[in-house]
Amino acid sequence: MEGFLPSLQTFAKGTLATAATLSTVGAGLLYYGQNYLIYPSAFPAGSRTDVPVPSAFGLPYQDLELKTSDGITLRCYLLPQSKELSTTHAAATPVQGEDDVTEDEFITSRPTIMMFHGNGGNHGHRIPLAKVFYLRMRCNVLMVSYRGYGLSDGSPSEKGLQIDAQTALDYLLSDPSFSKTPIILYGQSIGGAVSIDLASRNPSKIAALILENTFTSLPSLVPHALPLLGPFAFLCHQKWDSASKVPLIPATTPILMLSGVADELVPKEHMRALWEVVARRGETKTPGGIEFSKGLERAKYLEFERGGHNDTCVQPGYWTAVADFVADLGDKPEKPDTKL
Repeated sequence: MEGFLPSLQTFAKGTLATAATLSTVGAGLLYYGQNYLIYPSAFPAGSRTDVPVPSAFGLPYQDLELKTSDGITLRCYLLPQSKELSTTHAAATPVQGEDDVTEDEFITSRPTIMMFHGNGGNHGHRIPLAKVFYLRMRCNVLMVSYRGYGLSDGSPSEKGLQIDAQTALDYLLSDPSFSKTPIILYGQSIGGAVSIDLASRNPSKIAALILENTFTSLPSLVPHALPLLGPFAFLCHQKWDSASKVPLIPATTPILMLSGVADELVPKEHMRALWEVVARRGETKTPGGIEFSKGLERAKYLEFERGGHNDTCVQPGYWTAVADFVADLGDKPEKPDTKL
């Protein structure tokens, strides 16, 4: 895992991920202007034109153009697994039995990660994270580029990103290989909200969720980001009300929640509140009034004391927890050595 640390640390320092959202949310409460601040797709400078490619990190990939139902073209990255990785990449984790199947069968046998990034930068800035999923966990990876981000067309909005996520999922479900794989959603900050929304609308299609530093809803963040504007939180029309959507995700769907306690943008209380909702999925009562929750059996919550909003992913134990979670899902990717 040591070989991944420099690029991951560079990622954490070099991109503000979801930072700009809530540090400038005051102006965003102006009803007709908030989209530009909630979705700062041009920040850092050059993010709309300068999109890193996986090949720069030594990863094979495919440029994937997806056309949404409302006519927007999304320019994403697709990283299908390959048996060749075990021999061409020293960092790739060998998979038992990979020599005994065809290339298509191998792709089908691996989990597929859908990556939904935070609101700053573009999907190319998250390639170091995709690299861990791809080489160390040997997952197929679909790096989604939202509308209005990177080289994708259009302008971002809550409704638009929901359509984008559904378009990407529909692509996987229509593919003869990827449709047979367990589909796992990985979302950071606002990407966590996108993941929760997508899973709530496709409860039987999603194998698991991995959520990092996300929030209960955007309006609920206003009092923290700008206390003086708390009474005007109703002006925030981009809701992303994850707390109300989590109960729509089956209690049998595993969820891993990763929270940076030192998060300066999304208070840790948001992740803790979401965890309580996650744990109550499938809650029932006996005649004696005793409550049981199946959701607690299929979910895990971890806090990282030194994890900030943008560097939780480089905290010790983060990727070990992710790898163990993926390996335990049932379609048994090998557990790699992911010690940080």
